[in-house]
Amino acid sequence: MKISRRRVAAVAGLSALVLLAGACGSGKSDSNGGGSGSNAARTEPSRSFTGPNGETPTAADQLKLTPEDEAKVKAGNYTAAFVWHESSALTKAVESGVRAEFDKLGIKVVASTSAEFDAAKQANNVQTVLALKPDAIVTIAVDPTAAAAAFKPAVDQGVKVVVMTTPPKGFTAGKEIVGIVTVDLTAFGKANAELIGKALGGKGKVGYLYHDADFWFTNQRDKAFKDWLGYLYPDIEIVEEAGFSDPARTEDIANAMITRNPELKGVYVAWATAAEGVLAAARQNGRNDLKIVTNDLEANLAADMVSDGNVVGIVANGSTRVGQNLGIVAAYGLLGKKAPALTVTEPMAATKDNIAEAWRDDFGTDAPAEVLKK
Repeated sequence: MKISRRRVAAVAGLSALVLLAGACGSGKSDSNGGGSGSNAARTEPSRSFTGPNGETPTAADQLKLTPEDEAKVKAGNYTAAFVWHESSALTKAVESGVRAEFDKLGIKVVASTSAEFDAAKQANNVQTVLALKPDAIVTIAVDPTAAAAAFKPAVDQGVKVVVMTTPPKGFTAGKEIVGIVTVDLTAFGKANAELIGKALGGKGKVGYLYHDADFWFTNQRDKAFKDWLGYLYPDIEIVEEAGFSDPARTEDIANAMITRNPELKGVYVAWATAAEGVLAAARQNGRNDLKIVTNDLEANLAADMVSDGNVVGIVANGSTRVGQNLGIVAAYGLLGKKAPALTVTEPMAATKDNIAEAWRDDFGTDAPAEVLKK
């Protein structure tokens, strides 16, 4: 749940998880997540995680609309609007998935707005959309605290609010919102561990660049990678950890990490925008052997992967499937049917071999030529 990220608010999205304030740290790993040694006792990591308010995930395949449900929605002549945090490839892909489901259900889209990470603009967008009297709104909060006030009028008017990943503060499923839809976070971590483990042949030393901010989505996703790496590949050691909040700093962080650890064979990075800096550092240092894995499918990194560069795997969000499930959850709300508090889709591990399939699964379009060119 690309899930790419421009600041804390963007982190709110399945993809753009970037903060303005820079912060980093480093140190040896002493947890189960890497560096534990082949003789250390290992426990299989938990596959569970929780939502922003402690919600328990429900797999997307549990969402069900009967033919009767679909007929009722179609008969309702309902309308809906999008109140997004940003305008990006991720958002467009998610929206395309929602629209496909809405088209099937006869729900008319009356507006689609972008706040460009501006909480005040999102509040204005809510007012603009409400003037069109939609029955449902699909959204992601730019700033959870500000969004609580911004979306209160929608709740008061009985609009069914469906959330991707980050809800307004204090809004809970079955009350102010219908439910939340995102991506399985532990599946992200396990897939990344498997990607780098395979690339390194199950042994070697790696670096770990994690999101150093208090955000439920990225924190649990990063931890899952660390836990699964330690469990699946005890002979792969995390020799240095570094936190960041501003992805623009990862190039400097990676340069220092590579200099301090010439034996480094791989790096995990929290998401694709941040991984761009690590890729640049690897190239600057002539480290063609350094293997990089990350989350959120992105064209530059995908092109490097296809051309046998440093990137060996990217775990994609399946954004169009996220959108489809947002559409179904919206239908639950319109029908007065109780939806899961937190619905999760499965991410897809993209490699050189399946990039065309992964791209279409994520964005609903064919991969651009520059990605597929070897």
